[in-house]
Amino acid sequence: MRLYKKRNDIQGFITHLQDKKQEIGFVPTMGALHAGHISLIRTARQQSDFTVCSIFVNPTQFNDPKDLQKYPRTIEKDLYLLEQHGCDAVFYPEVAEVYPPGSGPAPHYDLGRLESILEGAYRPGHFQGVADVVSRLFYTIHPDKVFFGQKDLQQCRVIERLIAGNPDFDKIRMNIVPTLREPDGLAMSSRNTRLSPEELRKAPEIYQTLLYLKEQLAPGDLAPLQETAKTRLTREGFRPDYVSIVDTQTLETCGSWNGHTPLTGLVAAYLGEVRLIDNLELV
Repeated sequence: MRLYKKRNDIQGFITHLQDKKQEIGFVPTMGALHAGHISLIRTARQQSDFTVCSIFVNPTQFNDPKDLQKYPRTIEKDLYLLEQHGCDAVFYPEVAEVYPPGSGPAPHYDLGRLESILEGAYRPGHFQGVADVVSRLFYTIHPDKVFFGQKDLQQCRVIERLIAGNPDFDKIRMNIVPTLREPDGLAMSSRNTRLSPEELRKAPEIYQTLLYLKEQLAPGDLAPLQETAKTRLTREGFRPDYVSIVDTQTLETCGSWNGHTPLTGLVAAYLGEVRLIDNLELV
């Protein structure tokens, strides 16, 4: 497995791969890797000739400096996991390599309503940071295919819009890989490492609440169902930011359901100091 820390170095190797007509699969991560990330690597390996993973804790997408400081960093373990599972190359840059001094302010990305609803409403500027770092990584790696996890569904929609809105990215094919879960249903996440044993016992209630939405879904007004689900989480000790039933494609809240539109349930809630998100296709 090759390890690159400098943009120019990995770009030189990417050019070599392109000359050989190798199809490049790319998995951007912030490290603290778990089996969910490895499922992305596995899928990329199956669908590409050469798999690249980036590990970069992006400071511009954190609203809370304390959250950035507490984000788990396990680079030695990460590199071991990637090598064990057949990743071909890793890009592990310093902040100054991604955001060179004097490079000026980041451009504004047209993300439409996506940056102001759900996560966007609670984390202002977050998706501008995501779009900026992913754009910079795309220009560095020049991937043919990219792989993101469905757990971060709103982020996936942001990346889809980023790709569609930039002619430089028109060859990139987006792949959304299903959420990987623990046996108790908890969505795998790097943030789970910050949960106490008692919180880990409670955390699967988010998935149970999403299953409740799926089981109780019926045509008509959806507000009472969402409120009941939110109350259920609060009763279990969570502090929900939102429990929303949305149009699966646009992620706009669906106030009343016609019985046909594809819907997804999304949850964001604090358990102790840790903010967890999850989602589930309802129909």
